[in-house]
Amino acid sequence: MLEPGSVVPVRRLTALWGQVLPVPDPQRLLHLQFRRFAGCPVCHLHLRSVVRRHAEIEAAGIREIVLFHSPAEELRPHTADFPFAVVADPEQRLYREFGVESSPRSLLDPRAWGPVLWAIARSAVAVARGRERLPAPRPRGGRFGLPADLLIGPDGRVVAAKYGEHVYDQWSVDELLELAARYPVGAANGAA
Repeated sequence: MLEPGSVVPVRRLTALWGQVLPVPDPQRLLHLQFRRFAGCPVCHLHLRSVVRRHAEIEAAGIREIVLFHSPAEELRPHTADFPFAVVADPEQRLYREFGVESSPRSLLDPRAWGPVLWAIARSAVAVARGRERLPAPRPRGGRFGLPADLLIGPDGRVVAAKYGEHVYDQWSVDELLELAARYPVGAANGAA
């Protein structure tokens, strides 16, 4: 697991739709999110809040990149309307490199049960209305992934990190914006 002060090596990632993404972002803070599998109801519950507030996130000088451990062809139908970059990592190379784990506690932790039930109900309605698709019956990488959030400065240093203890243990948008306010790199560089 990376901690604040750790340095992330410079690299380029390719998003689902072909954009080449520099990591770290030389102009602003980078919020690197590790999520579970394509169509994960719990992941989408959280990511819908990120979609709704994406303009605020960008205005705070933050670039979003969301990783899933699913193949690109499985992810595209589930993420086509996301206003931020999505990266497929089906071999989980980045997950291992960044110390993102899987564990049965992701679903067994009682703190996850409410969000899991709400996410499944919301997703069932969206699928019934044709607005979402069901996830693969056996997602690549399994169903026990834990989320992780990293906030990385333009110099590659991790300024904040959260490794989830259960499936719905991640930064809220408000927490992300509070962290960004402590490290106003993007705003200082004119990125919005």
